[in-house]
Order: sequence, then C-alpha cells, then structure tokens
Amino acid sequence: MAMGKRSKRERQEELWMATATIVETSGHVFYERLNEVLAEHDFDRRIEHLCRRYYRGRVGRPSMAPGVYFRMLLVGYFEGLDSERAIAWRVADSLSLRKFLGYGLDEKTPDHSTLSRTRRLYWLSTHQAVFGWVLKVLATEGLVLGETIAIDATTLEANAAMRSIVRRDTGEAYDAYIRQLAEAAGLEEPTREQLARFDRKRKKKGTNREWKSPHDPDARITRMKDGRTHLAHKAEHAVDLSTGALVSVTLQAADQGDTTTIMETLEAADLAAASIGQGVREVVADKGYHSAAVLVDLRDQDIRSYVCEPDRGRRRWTDKPDGQQQQVYGNRRRLRGGRNAQLQRKRQELAERSFAHMYETGAMRRLHLRGRTNILKRLVVHGAGFNLALYMRSLIGVGKPRQLTLTTLRRLFRLLSRLSLRPQIATTACPPRQTLDALLSRTFPLRPPHLRRRLNNTPSATGC
Repeated sequence: MAMGKRSKRERQEELWMATATIVETSGHVFYERLNEVLAEHDFDRRIEHLCRRYYRGRVGRPSMAPGVYFRMLLVGYFEGLDSERAIAWRVADSLSLRKFLGYGLDEKTPDHSTLSRTRRLYWLSTHQAVFGWVLKVLATEGLVLGETIAIDATTLEANAAMRSIVRRDTGEAYDAYIRQLAEAAGLEEPTREQLARFDRKRKKKGTNREWKSPHDPDARITRMKDGRTHLAHKAEHAVDLSTGALVSVTLQAADQGDTTTIMETLEAADLAAASIGQGVREVVADKGYHSAAVLVDLRDQDIRSYVCEPDRGRRRWTDKPDGQQQQVYGNRRRLRGGRNAQLQRKRQELAERSFAHMYETGAMRRLHLRGRTNILKRLVVHGAGFNLALYMRSLIGVGKPRQLTLTTLRRLFRLLSRLSLRPQIATTACPPRQTLDALLSRTFPLRPPHLRRRLNNTPSATGC
C-alpha cells in the first residue's frame, strides 16, 4: 500500500456537487433514539404552540424553530458544554448533531448570538413549562412519583470577579476604598504589598450589605466548599427519592440560609408533584435545613419531615411560640426510626447525583451567564435534560452519549476475557498493551481524553 501525501489532497472545490456524492453520517444512536422519544410525545408541536406569543404570525423572516433552541440547550447538558459559544461550535462541527437538529450540510446552524437572543426573548415561564412537560413524560412512564422528596443546595461560581466589586452606597471600587482607609491610618503612598497586608488585618471586610458586583448584581459574596471566597449563586434541588428524578430546581441568593429558601423550593416541588400525582407528602433534608419554624410550616402543609437535627444542647421552650416544641420532638422521634436511615442514604446518593450530572459533567459549576433569570433559564433546561437522561436510561440503558462508549468498552473487555487470546498474550512481554490498543483503535478510532486516561489505568489482559 502506497503512503498518501497531504500535498495531493489539496485541490479546488467543485462549484456544483450532486447530492448523491455527499458523504452523510448515519447519526448517533443516542440522539436518534432521543429524537424518536421527542417525536412520540409531540414535542415540537407543543413547544411551537407555547412559543407562538413571541412572534407575529407569518410576517418577517422565519426564525430559529423553538424545538431547535431547546434541543441545543439539551446538547449543552449531554455534551458537557458550559457556554453558548461552545454549543454553537459543537453543533456546527458535528454531523450527528446537525441531523439531531434537522439541519442539512447546505444549511448554516444557529450561532451563539442567535441562541443568546432567543434565550432573552423567551420568558422564564416558557423554560419552566418545558421542564414540566418532561416531568409529565416521566410520570406517564412511572419514573416519578413526587411524594417523598429530598431538598439540598449547592453553590455555583458567578461570572463576576471579586476584584470588580463596588460599594453599594457610593459605587467606589474596592482598591480605592482600601487605599483611602490605609492613608487615614497613617500609611503615606502605600504599595500594593502594604495594602494587601493592611487588608488582611481587617475584620468583616466583605459583607454583602456593603458590596456588590456591578456586572452581576444578583451574585453574592460567599465561601465555596473548597474554602475560596467568590461571587456565587445558590442552586437548590428537590429530588424524588423513589426514582431519582428532579422535581424542581430554583436559584437563590448565595448569602441566604437554607432555612430561608427551603419553602420556595418546596412550593415549586409541590406544584409540580400535584400536576402529576398527589403532591409532596414527605421531605428529607440535612442539618442546614433544621429550624423549629420550618418544621411548623411543614406541619401546616401536612408534610412529614425527616430533617437532621444538629447538636444544639439542651433547649428551653418557655419563650418559644406554641407548637414548635411538639414539632421538633416529633421530627426527632422520626429520626430514630429505621425509615429515616433508609431515606437519608437515598438523599445522599440521589441529591448529590443530580449535582454531579448537572454541574460537574454538565459543566455548569462555573457560570457563563449573568443575572438570576438568565441563569435559571439554563438551569431549568439542564434539569429537563437530567430527567430525559433518566428516561433514556430506562429505554436503552444509557443516559448520555459518552456512556455508550464506556458501555461498549466494558463489553469488549468481557469479550477479551473469554477469548482464547488471553493465554497467547501471557507468553509474551509487550504484546498485551499493543494488542489491546490495536483492538481499541479499530473499534474506537477517536477516543476522548477522559477515556484515554481511563484506559491507561486499566490493568493488562494478563492481570487479574
């Protein structure tokens, strides 16, 4: 076989080309099945009927179809793309995603500006309606009940820097304010090192009552889980403990406590659960949500609580409102039961799983949008993608396109272990890794970096 050369591939493109000669892809199995699911439940017609209010009938140039817009946001979840620019580039580059969106090779896919403009055009209620539609699809398949839910929250890093914060009263920048305080303390013309040393000795220097971000006013100064201080938002999830489906997702200010935001998330979850069933009956949460007032509110809504109680020592109830002591003791009695241990294990697994899929592999831990409404629009569609992944997992056994590759690899490893190739490899020194790489290169010509790292850490075929 002769070696091909790059110079011989350089040629002038034809002016006209027959459609029969165009190379077409067979499409991705996951996205083809997902399109079948959406078509089966009449997704496009319902979305177009929902978004007709934003357009003027047949007047003007046709816009991007609403189904294409929401599919592109779902691609951001399934492919782990953090920004709208990355989504637009990935869709334009992939033949299988073009087929998923319904675009041919002679059509230009929407760019990031079209995606951003459409997001600003559609209301938040429209995105929430899409989330509710997906939830009803899961309810028809028996994948969500909504009676026993777990509520938990996590922080998302805002698209704003701490160095850009200004005072709420005067609008003065942080560096100028510190320099003014240092000069008042007796430091004449202080350097940056002296200002940093002076600032470290100050106490309560970054409070949300005094400072804000001029670029994202909804962001709040908070301490992240890794110990760093950032401008952030707080995302709160309500997860169905029977199936792991996401019942509701809300976005709160990062400086608000869990006991302050739980009722808003619970109200959204109760409305969603009532639309598909009987509503919320039990709530499971960690110690951050424990409060006597919260337990009383849950009891008023006829909801049984399983909220972990922190060690506060001996409490006095003489100056507390009536009913708080009874609800706290009732919740404490339920925590001693065996059902609470089972529910708490499920909460730790399923609530953290939704965070991992949406913010770690879903690439939303570091936000690229500003403003509470814009961020919540993306989070709601991300939650719809999380529920669709749960539905796809029940149909074909995988919830994301990348999982297909890993599943096929596992099957290949099982096949290799059963073949007679194993004792032949054991007689040589180097062939195991070479033979395995040769088989994998034929099966998966292009392997992603995370898969390549996993293969390098895989023991050889001759090992245990």
